[in-house]
Amino acid sequence: MTDPIADMLSRIRNATSSRHQRVDVPASKLKAGIARTLRNEGFIQGYKVLDAKPGVNGGTQKTIRIFLKYGLRGERVIVGIHRVSRPGRRVYFRRDTVPKVLAGLGTNILTTSRGVMTGREAIRAGIGGEVLCNVW
Repeated sequence: MTDPIADMLSRIRNATSSRHQRVDVPASKLKAGIARTLRNEGFIQGYKVLDAKPGVNGGTQKTIRIFLKYGLRGERVIVGIHRVSRPGRRVYFRRDTVPKVLAGLGTNILTTSRGVMTGREAIRAGIGGEVLCNVW
């Protein structure tokens, strides 16, 4: 797999469009940081890192179980989720040029020197970073 973050975002996008209650993704520290940020921003109910299970080639791989969130009438909370920075084209912003998503209605998730955080948190902290994705 060349882009595990895009795989995670695609799994979330597909699960919400199919109205699933949860989705499992292979674990990493970066993916756990993205899931934590999505939970803190209210896009998902929560997440849980499950213990390692045997992999394809005899290795072990932990799993992140993401519990998706829907409105009172079943409407999706995550309407769109889009990968910005890719392995072929990295996108970085300085602290004063971090863009807004849908004029502030959405949020962007950045990886910075202080960890994974939203664009608003990065502006407040006065740091820039690589924009991983936009969520609205």
